[in-house]
Amino acid sequence: MIHEVSGDILLTKAQAIAHGIAPNDHFDRGLALALREKWPMMATDFRHHANQSHPEPGEMWVWGGFNVRVFNLMTQEGEHTHGSKPGKASIVNVNHCLKHLQHELEKGEISSIAISRLATGVGGLDWKQVLPLIQSHLGGLKIPVFVYSHYEPGVQAKETGI
Repeated sequence: MIHEVSGDILLTKAQAIAHGIAPNDHFDRGLALALREKWPMMATDFRHHANQSHPEPGEMWVWGGFNVRVFNLMTQEGEHTHGSKPGKASIVNVNHCLKHLQHELEKGEISSIAISRLATGVGGLDWKQVLPLIQSHLGGLKIPVFVYSHYEPGVQAKETGI
């Protein structure tokens, strides 16, 4: 069940957070930067993962720590060559990532999740294209899915069902 909320996703009471990144992300902009500042080890672990396995757009990498799980959805393009920068997101990548996330959430290990305005900030996509994909893939889940459609810094969203 999807609930659109307004607030600061970093203040969520949900068990997990999902957001978009690039396979070569530096966690230096947008929500990724805020997550790196809150959990610096996540960015360090991702760099290690990316150097070892060279993830591709459309994949997902899960980090767990400090009583939270973060689903890093590789919605953006990105090369693994030295000095390359993260690219823009694509609807195809978002669709693949949401399929992976849906599959993971159907396992029943996560009781609630907060998801950002996926791929619309640094990723550059239109929210009107992304929201229907989120609704299609995650709308049938039996857990609360809090879609943070409006960012309000420092404001805790009204998350019902947790």
